[in-house]
Amino acid sequence: MEDTKLFLISLCMIVKNEEVNLAECLQAIANYMDEIVIVDTGSTDRTKEIALQYTSKVYDYQWNNDFAVARNFSISKASNEFILVIDSDETIENINIDEIRRLIESNPSKIGRLLRINEFTRKGTPYKFRERVNRLFSKNYYQYSGTIHEQLIRVGEIENDSANDTYLIPLTIRHSGYEGELDTRKRKTERNINLLKKALVLNPDDPYLLYQLGKSYYMEEDYISACDFLGQALCFDLDPKLEYVQDMVESYGYSLINSGQYDAAMQLLNVYDEFAISADFVFLAALILMNGQRFTEAIREFNKAAQFAECKVEGVNSYMPYYNIGVILECMGDIPQAKIYYNLCKDYYPARERVKIIADMDFN
Repeated sequence: MEDTKLFLISLCMIVKNEEVNLAECLQAIANYMDEIVIVDTGSTDRTKEIALQYTSKVYDYQWNNDFAVARNFSISKASNEFILVIDSDETIENINIDEIRRLIESNPSKIGRLLRINEFTRKGTPYKFRERVNRLFSKNYYQYSGTIHEQLIRVGEIENDSANDTYLIPLTIRHSGYEGELDTRKRKTERNINLLKKALVLNPDDPYLLYQLGKSYYMEEDYISACDFLGQALCFDLDPKLEYVQDMVESYGYSLINSGQYDAAMQLLNVYDEFAISADFVFLAALILMNGQRFTEAIREFNKAAQFAECKVEGVNSYMPYYNIGVILECMGDIPQAKIYYNLCKDYYPARERVKIIADMDFN
């Protein structure tokens, strides 16, 4: 067997004004990488100074509103064939570099997918969203394409056709980029929205661009606009097995609920059989039924969501459906059963509060 140490990995990053995040990011991963390449797109803070503490391969790059070109420039500066891409607002939680090298040996022409845990707070409630993302690859086989939300494509091709050419790697990162107050998030999403709209002018029939526009508006809590673009994307003939299509449907459903379009949300139940393969969609279906006052059906779906072993949004297969069942039962006057479901939520704060309120009511 070939020595796995020969499968050297270059970490490639593009950064700008990331002095707050960069040191933590690099400190966590530097010892596992054979080379670090950092491309700076115009920082005015200490970003480059921090980068130079970890690598001499720091390059200036004239930003031209095209993420793929910037990514490909960073890859061109790498000495090694195999590339790992992470962003400065991502920090590794755990990694098995020896196993990663063994997997590269078995899958030299495929894309390695790491696990990313997105952590953010909305209205005082913490959330965690788990997803697999394509980040490890051979530069001989792949390059980036797309001005914004760039994707890996085969070298010499113009479309992403790599969905089946992937494998999972033992690398987990924590992502904090969705955190922050609404104004902070809007500054980031407005830049993305402008780039996406320019790209959409050139490719008006690209459902992925429409999806990313919808997600950008969703991030800044403009749910009406999110519904508009996500709804347009869903008019295309899409493969329900694709991860971004599944996320699109779920994001569309939450956008409809958050904008008070409950009747329109009910229409998503028509695609239940295609998408009810995940706890996340089943939980969404239960919420739709709950908002439509179809409480018995909602309880059934919440219980079904709780039976899944895995989920993307933390809690949708455990304390979140139990909490909502408790709310329904409490509203229906079945306080003893409501308490049972609230207690199943364990340390989930809203459920603990309901238990205290019920106890106070019983005492009085």
